[in-house]
Formats: sequence, C-alpha cells, structure tokens
Amino acid sequence: MSIKNRFKSFFALDDEEYEYEEPETKEPEYEAPQPHSFPNKTPQSTKQNVVSLQSVQKSSKVVLSEPRVYAEAQEIADQLKNRRAVVVNLQSIQRDQAKRIVDFLSGTVYAIGGDIQRIGTDIFLCTPDNVDVSGAISELVSEDDHQRW
Repeated sequence: MSIKNRFKSFFALDDEEYEYEEPETKEPEYEAPQPHSFPNKTPQSTKQNVVSLQSVQKSSKVVLSEPRVYAEAQEIADQLKNRRAVVVNLQSIQRDQAKRIVDFLSGTVYAIGGDIQRIGTDIFLCTPDNVDVSGAISELVSEDDHQRW
C-alpha cells in the first residue's frame, strides 16, 4: 500500500463525497475586556490602588436648620437618615421645645450610629456615621457675657 492510499484511508477520503456546510452565523457575544498585565507591577501592588465604588461619594452636604416648632425635628432626622450632616440652631425657639428637639435628635443620631455635639450656645452639630468630626470648640464666652464681635 502506498503512502497516498494510507492517507486516503486514514482520512476516509476514498470515493466519498463530502459537502461543505457553512457554519451558522451567530451574533458575537460581548466579551469583557481582559485586564492588561503590567510587567513591573505585582498583583499585590495593584490591589493597593483599587478603590471600592461604594466608598467614593460624589459630594457631601451639610444642612443648616433653624427649626421654629418641634414638628420640624422630623425633617432634620430625615436629613440625618440620608447621611447628611446637620447644623441645628435652636436660638429662636422656646427652651422647653429646644430640649425636646435635642432629645429627639439624640435618639435619631444614636439609632444611625452618628454623633451629636454642642458647637455653640444652642447650636448643635448632628452627624451620621459616615462623617468624622475632629477637634472641639471650647466655650470661652459664657452665655451671659457679650460676644467679641
């Protein structure tokens, strides 16, 4: 048997007719681009540069509020639930209602894991858990003394 015949018998090309069928065309599936590897960087060094999208915020807001009645305390609490810091000025409200508002906001701040700080005479800073406040304001002037300006 010759080599030519062996190839024909091996590939089954002996007197058989083969029809060429075109493969079905499918729409190409989207494939995500593969990350490029950089020769000078190790996988550990690239992980340090990765930032979670959840930790990136577009902008932070500080809301200034001067409630006139106790019913406005819920609006302030809604701002805190939306993760916004609120500066609350209670100077223009009656003393008993101001205490009730501070009590209500203290409970709200506790529930969301935030913080409430007195930053002036009847002025409070309420912050949710995503805001860190550093430093403190000392009270150099008592309530009875005149202000410097």
